[in-house]
Amino acid sequence: MKKLVLIFWLLFNLVAYAQQPNIVFLMTDDQRWDNFGCYGRPEFKTENIDRLAKEGVIFDRAYYPVAICMPSRATIMSGRYLSNHRVGFSYPNNLTFSKADFKDTYPARLKKSGYRTGFVGKFGFPVTNKAYHAKGGVSGYDLQENLGEYFDFFTGRGVHFRGAFKMWPEDATLKEIYDVDRPQNERTLKTGDAMIHFLNTQPKDEPFCLSVSFYAVKNDKDRDMYPPHVKEFENQNFSVPENWVEGKNTKLPKLLDNWRGVPLHIKRTSTPELYQKLVRRFATQGYTVDQQVGRLVDKLEKMEILDNTIIIYTSDNGRFHGSQGLYDKAILYEESIKAPLIVFDGRRAKEKRGYREKAFISSVDIAPTILSFVGIEKPQKMQGNSFIGILDKTQNMENWQKSVYSESLFISNLHSKRKYPDFEIANQDIIKANKSYRSRGVRNDKYKYIIYYEHNPAIEELYDLENDPYEMNNLVNDKQYTKVVTKLRKETKNTYQRIQQN
Repeated sequence: MKKLVLIFWLLFNLVAYAQQPNIVFLMTDDQRWDNFGCYGRPEFKTENIDRLAKEGVIFDRAYYPVAICMPSRATIMSGRYLSNHRVGFSYPNNLTFSKADFKDTYPARLKKSGYRTGFVGKFGFPVTNKAYHAKGGVSGYDLQENLGEYFDFFTGRGVHFRGAFKMWPEDATLKEIYDVDRPQNERTLKTGDAMIHFLNTQPKDEPFCLSVSFYAVKNDKDRDMYPPHVKEFENQNFSVPENWVEGKNTKLPKLLDNWRGVPLHIKRTSTPELYQKLVRRFATQGYTVDQQVGRLVDKLEKMEILDNTIIIYTSDNGRFHGSQGLYDKAILYEESIKAPLIVFDGRRAKEKRGYREKAFISSVDIAPTILSFVGIEKPQKMQGNSFIGILDKTQNMENWQKSVYSESLFISNLHSKRKYPDFEIANQDIIKANKSYRSRGVRNDKYKYIIYYEHNPAIEELYDLENDPYEMNNLVNDKQYTKVVTKLRKETKNTYQRIQQN
């Protein structure tokens, strides 16, 4: 009798595993939301991603709660806001991510539930035994020692915290993919090759969750451009957004002169020639990523598992490219905080796919949604909301979030311990000198509100995005918007207090 019960239990679990969907989470680095055909700019040649969008759901109001690499990646994996997990670059929000907290991330939870977990590419934040202030970075970090229990398959490096490249389980194929003689300009092809190798080594009767974090499209040096793809754009002139500014933008808050994005714009994107040069390079890298997406879908089809696989595509933050007279990211204008987000679910009938969604989504919502796909209840620490009800159209939209919250806590001058041995003193000096550009704000159906809360007096911005989508006319001092400013100021403060204490 016991033997029969055991056999039944094994068969039950085998069927359950077979029915569990596979998850592929694709994330690029610094890829602006409108650099895709499916988001209105076909000049970027993203046909494979566009096809994924056409056969899935494309979100038109997806946003980052923080728009810079390390904290954004921690937020996406954990479903927690920066002011809550405090894993970032700048003191006092420069904690490492504790293992106790990492156990509540989506890959750790899926592994615990029986999924084979894989990670390929850029792992952007340090996970340590206990959280501590990483003043001056993390030294001697071993990725396998700290992450080995959460990932069955890993090939990547710990960018931003001195985590040297590691792969496991190490085999001949991975050694060939990451051969030291293979050129840097094939970095995205290496990521694609490792992604396919994960699938080639996938057991048939086991569900998997593969997270692929491309190094592209962040860098713009010749060494990062795959030569055959450079030719796709070498003679192309790209359209120029309405809020691109030649030279310095005198309409920005003077406070932003302290942000590195102002001098970087002057140096890199402030003339038509510089703008076109840089956009061609980002388009080239985006095209190379797009080819890997095509390889992924083809492989899943050949394995006959595409119809049981969910693919999520996004980036870690946006980029200004000269819009607003800025380069880089982090500051809370649309080019920085608006996200590309595409969700393809092969399990859905074709007639229920292929549409655009206007619901507000924050990248803090991604982790709880991934857990929802496999029936795992979100951990108490997760602050985001699963949007699975929006995908299957069962969500009562009256009860769904009507706005998204974002914050920028990065101070570039607090990034170097060599320059400031005592971060606490330096932080207070920056605040007292009115040079802090830390900000927070909300974006709803019509308005965007931003407050630089450490400036004395506080600097505020208000934009009517319905009539001014490029945020070129600050309405904060217009008396007819006083009630709007008061309401959004209160919402911003209340949201911050809630996420900090939760």
